[in-house]
Amino acid sequence: MASVHESLYFNPMMTNGVVHANVFGIKDWVTPYKIAVLVLLNEMGRTGEGAVSLMERRRLNQLLLPLLQGPDITLSKLYKLIEESCPQLANSVQIRIKLMAEGELKDMEQFFDDLSDSFSGTEPEVHKTSVVGLFLRHMILAYSKLSFSQVFKLYTALQQYFQNGEKKTMEDADMELASREEGERKMEKEELDVSIREEEVSCSGPLSQKQAEFFLSQQASLLKNDETKALTPASLQKELNNLLKFNPDFAEAHYLSYLNNLRVQDVFSSTHSLLHYFDRLILTGAESKSNGEEGYGRSLRYAALNLAALHCRFGHYQQAELALQEAIRIAQESNDHVCLQHCLSWLYVLGQKRSDSYVLLEHSVKKAVHFGLPYLASLGIQSLVQQRAFAGKMANKLMDALKDSDLLHWKHSLSELIDISIAQKTAIWRLYGRSTMALQQAQMLLSMNSLESVNAGVQQNNTESFAVALCHLAELHAEQGCFAAASEVLKHLKERFPPNSQHAQLWMLCDQKIQFDRAMNDGKYHLADSLVTGITALNSIEGVYRKAIVLQAQNQMSEAHKLLQKLLIHCQRTRNTEMVISVLLSVAELYWRSSSPTIALPVLLQALALSKEYRLQHLASETVLNLAFAQLILGIPEQALSLLHMAIEPILADGAVLDKGRAMFLVAKCQVASAASCEPLKKAEALEAAIENLNEAKNYFAKVDCKEQIRDVVYFQARLYHTLGKTQERNRCAMLFRQLHQDLPFHGVPLINLL
Repeated sequence: MASVHESLYFNPMMTNGVVHANVFGIKDWVTPYKIAVLVLLNEMGRTGEGAVSLMERRRLNQLLLPLLQGPDITLSKLYKLIEESCPQLANSVQIRIKLMAEGELKDMEQFFDDLSDSFSGTEPEVHKTSVVGLFLRHMILAYSKLSFSQVFKLYTALQQYFQNGEKKTMEDADMELASREEGERKMEKEELDVSIREEEVSCSGPLSQKQAEFFLSQQASLLKNDETKALTPASLQKELNNLLKFNPDFAEAHYLSYLNNLRVQDVFSSTHSLLHYFDRLILTGAESKSNGEEGYGRSLRYAALNLAALHCRFGHYQQAELALQEAIRIAQESNDHVCLQHCLSWLYVLGQKRSDSYVLLEHSVKKAVHFGLPYLASLGIQSLVQQRAFAGKMANKLMDALKDSDLLHWKHSLSELIDISIAQKTAIWRLYGRSTMALQQAQMLLSMNSLESVNAGVQQNNTESFAVALCHLAELHAEQGCFAAASEVLKHLKERFPPNSQHAQLWMLCDQKIQFDRAMNDGKYHLADSLVTGITALNSIEGVYRKAIVLQAQNQMSEAHKLLQKLLIHCQRTRNTEMVISVLLSVAELYWRSSSPTIALPVLLQALALSKEYRLQHLASETVLNLAFAQLILGIPEQALSLLHMAIEPILADGAVLDKGRAMFLVAKCQVASAASCEPLKKAEALEAAIENLNEAKNYFAKVDCKEQIRDVVYFQARLYHTLGKTQERNRCAMLFRQLHQDLPFHGVPLINLL
């Protein structure tokens, strides 16, 4: 991140007891907190090696860097941090600060005079060029330049800082006493919270250059790698407003404010902060100083480009196109090929629904490689692979393209794009119905370590690609009936991506869909209907489709048909092939549930043709199941059985548990229907085989708690046992059917009566 504008540090001001150095070139000033840190450093130098153990000194050294770089903290918090590292030294620091604050002004003067002794001697305690040495020299220089009135204000601020620390220590003791008395605990806690807030306000003030740079870089890194460790949107905005209050021309603070507003999807504030960032960048001359007039034009064209990206993110495509045209015009005037390449990439994003958009994308990739822009080239390859996956290209060709892209990632250490590539592979295998391969890719991504160095304690790779992989993992477990494991994954998602984070919508939609499927399996249609609203808010197309499913389950056929027809037209227009096939399957199911299987056949054939063309294996298998059922209803069970034998293998290998149960149930029905005209001995053998398949289907349905399907299975088993003369087994199945039938509604699905 660029250096903070120097005007922040040259204007003398006095705010909340914080004294600024009024000297040109001094980018730091003395505060009561920094005096406390200086006391700590002085005590560390005075303490002999034998008095402090090696582990305590190591912990103190690790503590120093965040104390020197971070913002000012309260004295009580500083005591606590030192005490955790070295209790003996914490007591010495507390006594030294108390003597200084309760003494006279000359005690503070004498303390700063003695600091220079740290550099004297043949073996000084501190080297001048070390981190601690530079900090000491900055503080000595800043203090020596203060006027007498500023020194007096600094000493007054030190006394107030000490008093607040003592007050907090006393309140901690009061809280320990109050914890023994249950009735007074709540009141003491409320008083403590108020005092902490007041203390934080009294301690807050403008940050120095190093503190501001450290704060901005730390928060920007956390927003990228681990948003949960960053400040909350409200707290971060409060800190940024406090920073901008002392220097409104602080461009980098405006940009961090822009990123912060993007977290909460605040389009007005994010646009406002982005424009302010580029305005301040141009007004302060941060770029034009080094690049002349070229720097001014560069800021303008990248401002327009970022504005186009912002509008595109919020779905304002017309405004995004206008801003992009402006960026292209300025970039062409300046002959900036790099900016033009970024504009070309965003042109594809805006026009990716057009049939010829792949030509634009291929051109973008070639140009990015030519100008040595590996990040843009890789993103282009990723987008090209995604587009061709939706177009139904061969999976092996797509994986070869992604392999070439991965070589680019590893060569240039583009860790973020490595994550995106693996998440892309997970989604492609899932799209093609290969759940085992999708599961493998998702687990590979989760087991990877980031190539980027981040601070200790930061959860790495809290990016969108990880959220996508975890959502796939939750859905794959739910499809296999492992709802406890899916719940654990969702719980981890909620902790890793809180509701106010920018990627929270991914797990919210995933959670709603899993709950919806479970409610439908359990026959709780009213609960499923209540979940439709939440799904629609996150994904309108998915919400409309699920609403139609609920209406169909509730026997509201005409309303469901109208909704499905509208959705089909919309999805065909937007080329959402996967949803088109799902809608066609629902329409066909509606027809055969309305006793019109002949009308369902052409719809199913259309769905099968689309799923084969786009290589959507799971939808193709589901379509074959529906075709076989339609043939069974039409009285040709032999053809239905032969059709099932072709489709059963991919279903059992990669299909969801519910689809496996349906397939085995349908196989049993076809076996019974085919054996209707056979000899008694062969018929009995066929019925025994059908019962075994029904048991397997029942086990599958039990995994996903699909009571409606279990009811149909036990009804069918009772009929078969009755035919075979097995009275005890028949009665057991009949009793189970009666229990389930009383709990569940009956929608009149035709069962096989020919035994």
